[in-house]
Amino acid sequence: MIDKFEVIETNKMIDNYNLDVRTITMGISLLDCISSDLETLNNNIYNKIKKYAKDLVKTGDDIAKEYGVPVVNKRISITPIALVGGAACKCPDDFVTIAKTLDKVAKEVGVNFLGGYSALVNKGMTKAEENLILSIPKALAETERVCSSVNVGSTKTGLNMDAVRLMGQVVKETAELTKENDSIGCAKLVVFCNAPDDNPFMAGAFHGVTEADAIINVGVSGPGVVRHALKKVRGESFEVLCDTIKKTAFKVTRVGQLVAKEASKRLNVPFGIIDLSLAPTPAIGDSVADILQEIGVERVGAPGTTAALALLNDQVKKGGVMASSYVGGLSGAFIPVSEDQGMIDAVNEGALTLEKLEAMTCVCSVGLDMIAIPGDTKDTTIAGIIADEAAIGMINQKTTAVRLIPVIGKGVGETVEFGGLLGYAPIMPVNQFSSDNFVNRTGRIPAPIHSFKN
Repeated sequence: MIDKFEVIETNKMIDNYNLDVRTITMGISLLDCISSDLETLNNNIYNKIKKYAKDLVKTGDDIAKEYGVPVVNKRISITPIALVGGAACKCPDDFVTIAKTLDKVAKEVGVNFLGGYSALVNKGMTKAEENLILSIPKALAETERVCSSVNVGSTKTGLNMDAVRLMGQVVKETAELTKENDSIGCAKLVVFCNAPDDNPFMAGAFHGVTEADAIINVGVSGPGVVRHALKKVRGESFEVLCDTIKKTAFKVTRVGQLVAKEASKRLNVPFGIIDLSLAPTPAIGDSVADILQEIGVERVGAPGTTAALALLNDQVKKGGVMASSYVGGLSGAFIPVSEDQGMIDAVNEGALTLEKLEAMTCVCSVGLDMIAIPGDTKDTTIAGIIADEAAIGMINQKTTAVRLIPVIGKGVGETVEFGGLLGYAPIMPVNQFSSDNFVNRTGRIPAPIHSFKN
């Protein structure tokens, strides 16, 4: 039972500390849409998404109004399109027609993003997967709401370095094709290692092939709530600190569980998972960086930052799993630069570098996220950064991701404005030494050994 005190406390978290349900994401399988005829395939995709998601936005808005819980985004994830379009798509431009169909139906049902223009190439690429990857720059340049992701490795298969090299080129080409809007196409493109099948957060969401025909996944977020709770235990022991984070994460997750169950019932779609991730926004006080500074580091990037983030990530998960039987997705703390005012401040003050962010990704929820870099950065350098981050995920048996934005025409010291939840970001410097000879090798980096761990 939820008692009166819990209701009052939850209302206070919503009103004062930016507690919200960040997204209700409906996952939809498109496997039964497959056809060898491109026009039929596009019609099948449009009709199935329209059928399942036609009431998604209204349902989210109704729940928010009735329960007083902000539901910020309503989104859709779909089966990776490389799997769906292989029989009909003979070239990259064929895949672009699917992207346009997805964009059309996303606009009609009212969701802000649709994820799953994706390929899973951990070990190798089929011709269809290669064509989809080659189509990504044009697809993202000619659509508004379609998001794309490519999984280039896993702990079990190693890293597909041919795909890594190709993704360096794709990121750079996407930046070029969207340079009139500060290369924003790259904000809709994520490169993964160990990508989860049930992630509700964009731009990396897709509907895994092991999932049901349709599913409801919910992402909750409350950095401001956690930070406020920690203010009350300044100077206390680590034991008190950890207990406070766990209890707060439990309360935040309970709100998400309530919304997820209600959405599932009203849409007649099974409930999938709650993602516990602390996802920041550009709003003042809604910052993961501020939490880390409340834990005790003067600025994010100072010595102790990685340990503080490891503590935070672990306690969020420990508290959240007590509030829901079905926890999945990414679940932890996001550290995007452009979407977190505290991170932006740390970069501007010289406390936080790309290399320190990479170290932090060893213990956080995802990886190098929403980082603006100089537009003249070489594609091989971008591929090298992707390889580094994927290696962290592969060795540590965790999900890692890269969402870099080489802003064409801008350099270090300048700022790029993306708007909305994507925020703004200072252009961060990138190591200028070459990784060409490394990236241009062909083949795979083998999977790590699973025995003899030390």
